Amino acid sequence: VMHNHSHSDIYNQGRAPADLWAVSLCLAAVCTGSAWAASPQDHSHSSRLQEVRQHIPAEDIEVALGLTGIYQQNTHGGVSTRRRAGRLAGSYDVQVTAGLERLLGIESASLFAHAEGFWPRAQGIDGPSVGSFSGVNADAQPRDALILTELWYEQGFGDTFTLRAGKMDLTGGFECGGTPVAFDASLFANDETSQFLNGALVNNPTIPFPIYALGVSSLYRPTERLYAAAGIVDAQADMRQTGLRTAFRDEDYFFGIFETGLTPVLDSPAGPLQGAYRFGFWYDPQPKAHSDSTRAYRDDLGFYTSCDQMLWRETADPQDFQGLGLFFRFGAANGLRNDVTRFWSAGFQYQGLFDGRDADVLGVGVATSTFTNRATATFAQDHETVLEVYYRIEVCPHLSISPDIQYLKNPGGTQGVADATVLGLRAQFTF
Repeated sequence: VMHNHSHSDIYNQGRAPADLWAVSLCLAAVCTGSAWAASPQDHSHSSRLQEVRQHIPAEDIEVALGLTGIYQQNTHGGVSTRRRAGRLAGSYDVQVTAGLERLLGIESASLFAHAEGFWPRAQGIDGPSVGSFSGVNADAQPRDALILTELWYEQGFGDTFTLRAGKMDLTGGFECGGTPVAFDASLFANDETSQFLNGALVNNPTIPFPIYALGVSSLYRPTERLYAAAGIVDAQADMRQTGLRTAFRDEDYFFGIFETGLTPVLDSPAGPLQGAYRFGFWYDPQPKAHSDSTRAYRDDLGFYTSCDQMLWRETADPQDFQGLGLFFRFGAANGLRNDVTRFWSAGFQYQGLFDGRDADVLGVGVATSTFTNRATATFAQDHETVLEVYYRIEVCPHLSISPDIQYLKNPGGTQGVADATVLGLRAQFTF
């Protein structure tokens, strides 16, 4: 989901160097964190933390840190190649997963918390320079120091049923047969910090997912390779709030989604080839309309399907992920209530394309969003298409750099806006 804010050119000119320094300082701080931890200096808060850790088994608490910096430049076409055509944006996040069986004595239970921060105030180059509907940087969000975007409790019931409750992101998390499934997940096109940057190659734009919403979701696995999942969350959620106000005090609008599928494994001389085939539908009761309409309609409904399939592996080692995989998505929605009525995307990922670069990843994807024919004043062109290519280079186990290029045909479906070419460079640090 993209948000458009504007601010002065003075702010942009003065802010970009500061952002570059911020990224450098953050990387330096994290990279030298282990040295600080080994410092003989004693601090009271560190001592208290060590005392707490002595009573918590290390395997019951998992902490993940991430920092992503993205620079993009519109080099041709779009709205303008001069006005704010190049910008740096980024995000950082902390994820904590706590197993509760030994901590609190609750079997098959866990707690997950996710906090994120974003910079700068404007969200990349889409609004002032490119004019894309899908968004050339799905990681761009309004500036925020740190917000709690997810906090949910998970309870397992045997090996077949899992229930979650809390503030959550519906677009990822559940797995079946060792591969991501629900909702609208993809093994090769689902993460803007490490895979494709364009929003149309991260999630299906025909699905009006609430952003980090309060609700419940569940996964049922009657067999190892068959699943069904369902979720109900607050349709009016605001990621910067707890969700209590919109869920319990505003209108009773709750977004519902159901997905089912198979995760088969095909045999090959080099080992098993994992696949995932998903089908789902969703319901949104909120009043909504396409961009040209003055009347809103309730009870929006749509469906989607997607699949991933490994086609070839370089080795039979189950821990070696080198090889070729394909992905595909399709979605449909009502033209009275939505700007995009049909969508499809397809592409491939190859890990370990070059000798000696086993962890590097090449990704190529194309996506087309077809606009409703009821909003011709807003969308003079009937579709927007994006072609994106990235190559993720593993510099070290904790740092990767990804050159990226996007070509957009009919950006925003706007008359008179030329096809755009956007170059980008992404750096991601994980720990």
